Amino acid sequence: MTDTFHLLSEPNLQFGSEQQASDPHDGLALFGPSEARANIPDHVVIGTPTGLKLWDEWVRSLNAPSACEDPTRQRPWPPYPGFDVAFGSRWPAPLKRYTVDPETLDEFARKADRYERAYSVANLYLDPIQTQVPRLDAKPAIAVCVVPDNVHKNCRTKSYVADTSDELKTSSERSHLKSALKDRQSGQSRFDFGEEPQDLEQYGLSPDFRRQLKARVMQYDIPVQIVRESTLDVTDQVRRGLKGVNPLSDRLWNIGTALFYKCGRKPWKTPWARDGVCYVGLAYRLSERSKRTACCAAQMFLDSGDGVVFVGEFGPWYSEERKEFHLTRDAARDLLTGTIETYMAQEGRELKEIFLHARSGLNGEEFEGFSDACPDGVKLVGTRVRKDRFGPRLFRHDDHADVTRRGMHPILRGTFWQRTQRHGLLFTSGFKPRIATYDGWEIPVPLSITIQHGEADLLQVAEDILGLTKLNYNACQLGESQPITVKYSDRIGEVLLANPELPREQWRTNFKFYI
Repeated sequence: MTDTFHLLSEPNLQFGSEQQASDPHDGLALFGPSEARANIPDHVVIGTPTGLKLWDEWVRSLNAPSACEDPTRQRPWPPYPGFDVAFGSRWPAPLKRYTVDPETLDEFARKADRYERAYSVANLYLDPIQTQVPRLDAKPAIAVCVVPDNVHKNCRTKSYVADTSDELKTSSERSHLKSALKDRQSGQSRFDFGEEPQDLEQYGLSPDFRRQLKARVMQYDIPVQIVRESTLDVTDQVRRGLKGVNPLSDRLWNIGTALFYKCGRKPWKTPWARDGVCYVGLAYRLSERSKRTACCAAQMFLDSGDGVVFVGEFGPWYSEERKEFHLTRDAARDLLTGTIETYMAQEGRELKEIFLHARSGLNGEEFEGFSDACPDGVKLVGTRVRKDRFGPRLFRHDDHADVTRRGMHPILRGTFWQRTQRHGLLFTSGFKPRIATYDGWEIPVPLSITIQHGEADLLQVAEDILGLTKLNYNACQLGESQPITVKYSDRIGEVLLANPELPREQWRTNFKFYI
C-alpha cells in the first residue's frame, strides 16, 4: 500500500458520568471532570505584594463565568462557566500567603552572574516551602508561585541583563569556581586561600529559574504552578476578550485545568485507549557542560491517562555526528525495567502492549535492550515520531471564485497520509471544524511516523498518536500538534538536568511535577 489518505475522526474524551465529548471545553462544561471531588484541597501562594493581590483577584475570577464580548470569538475561545461548574467544586482561597520582598527580588533578578541570579531568585520562592509549609497543620496540594515579568525575562538560560545590580566576576574568579566545581563533582574538595567558594551548589544547577525551582522543590513532594503577574493582570481588554490579547476565558480554562490536575485528579480520561496498552516516550536532554553527556528518562502514559516518569542514567547518549540520542543495550534495558517496575507498583495491572515513541528513533542495539526488559507475552513496538519540517505540505481544495486563491486553506486536522505499510505523515495541526478555524501560526507541519521495530497496524498507531495529542493536562485545548509522549520530552530533560545531584529516590514519578 502506498500513498493512501485517511481522515481520522477527532478522538473523544471521557468526562463525568462516563459521558464523552471531543472538546474538553464542552465535556467539562456539560458533564464535569472524569474524577470529581467534593472539595478542592488547600494550596499556598508565594509572591510579591502585587502578585498576592493579583492572585486573590484571580481566585475570584476562577469562580465566576467569563466569555468574550463578541459572540463570533466564542467558538475559538469557548466561554468559561466557572470552576465549580467545570470541575465540580469552587476553587478555595489560599491556605497561606507568603510574601517575597519586591526590592530584594528585583535585586536578585538583576545579578550579573546567571547562575547566582537564578539560584538567588529560586531561594526566595523555595524558602517558605522549606521553612514555613512544614509547620502547617495540613500539607497543601500545590504551591502557586506568582512571579514578576522581569524574573521570566532575566532568569532563563540565555537571558541578558543590561542593568545589573552587581559586578560580574573576574576571569580569575570564574576560573577558580570552575576548577572548584570540577573537583567537587569528582568527589574532591578544593581549598584555595583557606576556604572553598561559597554557594558552590548554584553552579551545579540550571541557570533557568523555572527548571531549577521545579527540580529543587521535588524533595518536598509539592508540585508548583508558576504564573507570571502579567497573566493574572486582567485588563478591560482581556476581560472583554477583544482582539490582540489572549482572552480571560481562555486563561481561566488553561490555568484551572492545570491546577485541578496538579491537585491530584484527572479532568478527563481516554475512552479510546485499549486495555493493557501503554505508551512510553523517551526523553533526553544534553548537558550544558558536555557535548555528549545527556540525561535520559522514560515517560509512560497508560490507558487510564495517568503519566509516570522514570529517571534513567546520565551517560554519553548523544552523537554529535548524527545529532541523535541513543542508549546502549544495558542502559535501554535498565530504563524500561525501571519504568515497568514503577508502573506495577502504582497500577499493578497486566501489560499487553508497549509502544515506544522517540524523536531520534531507535537503533537495533537499543531495541534489543528494551526487548530484554519487556515481560514475556507483552508486545513491544518501537516508533519514531517527530515533526517533518522539511517534508511535503498539503492544502485543502476549494472552489473559490478566484482561481488564484484556491487551495490556500490549511488541511484538516487528522489527515493521515500513509506512504508505506510502516511510514506515514499525520497532520495533527490544521483546520478544526469544532472551532471553525485553524489556530496555528504556520503552514501545518505533519508528524512523521515510522514503525522501526516490531509489528503493528500503522493506521492504529496513527489513531493512538492523534489521541495522545489530547492528554496535555497543563492546558485545556482541543488538541496539540504533538503527542504528550513527545511534546514534553524536552521539559522533562530540562528539569532533570536542573538539579543533577538530587538523589534518585527524591525524583518524583508523577508527571505533574515536571509540567
